[in-house]
Amino acid sequence: MRVRVARLDGGRMRVEVGDPDPRALPVLVRAADEDESGRGLALLDAVATRWGVERRAEGKTVWCELAEEGRATG
Repeated sequence: MRVRVARLDGGRMRVEVGDPDPRALPVLVRAADEDESGRGLALLDAVATRWGVERRAEGKTVWCELAEEGRATG
């Protein structure tokens, strides 16, 4: 697993988490109240200005961009 954090133009931050398995791409689902898992991407989607997944020969990277605190998003 690899984690990278970088500051972008406009006060944004980009966070990347990479792992060597190119399969099992993450999918945004809506967990029911009684579900014990399935909330990770929903939380990410709620706080990130944008996010995505990049497939590579050596695995995949899930990334998100976060706005600087106090700045408007979108």
